[in-house]
Amino acid sequence: MGVLFEQLFDDESSTYTYLLADLDAGIAALVDPVLEQLERDLARIDALRLSLRHTIETHIHADHVTSGNRLAELRGSKPIVQVDSAVTCEAVRVAHGAVFHIGQFVLHALATPGHTPESLSFLVDAPGEPSRVLTGDALLIDSCGRTDFQGGDAGTLWDSVHTQLWPLADELLVFPAHDYHYRSHSTIGKERASNARFTAATKPRTRADFIELMAHLDLPPPKKLAEAVPRNLACGKPLVRQG
Repeated sequence: MGVLFEQLFDDESSTYTYLLADLDAGIAALVDPVLEQLERDLARIDALRLSLRHTIETHIHADHVTSGNRLAELRGSKPIVQVDSAVTCEAVRVAHGAVFHIGQFVLHALATPGHTPESLSFLVDAPGEPSRVLTGDALLIDSCGRTDFQGGDAGTLWDSVHTQLWPLADELLVFPAHDYHYRSHSTIGKERASNARFTAATKPRTRADFIELMAHLDLPPPKKLAEAVPRNLACGKPLVRQG
């Protein structure tokens, strides 16, 4: 039976959720699960007869609410977050360089702050599978996460990408947390050579140029910002209304 790496998509937020399953052991994890897709994800887990061990958050999301809390309630899974994350829920906290397993999957945590301070990427390996890196919002296909709110910092993001992601192998598959054009994945080599946020006219942008670019994107705030961030700080628990 082996292992399964599956990419799932939420149209409303253009979020990719990743299912990592060891079919032999019957255990799994979900990376960046979306609350509105709870029933879809539970149905998939049940169809494969899996026990959900963990939900893994690449960062505190501002555009959707995580289903981490509901999955913990329903299936006993435990969130995995960055060691200094501000989340208040019970969670496994991992630092840069941490290595952990989901059955036969081996995950290496890379600290890639800048989009948010607690952003993580994960190198993912498993027998018979190509090597992958889940980059969250630190590196998107031909783009990157914004840095104008939620503790973001453009210089820090430039540093993260150049020190943690660009040194990786050209052929390493890149799977981001979002794509707004229905592209599923890329490679480190392609993004290093032509990502529009980090290159201009086929030449790499300097750190100063990147900071200037990111300061003038003039993007509207995410639609669910006011709800998503406080709820995700509690791993998706509903907000307590006062009065």
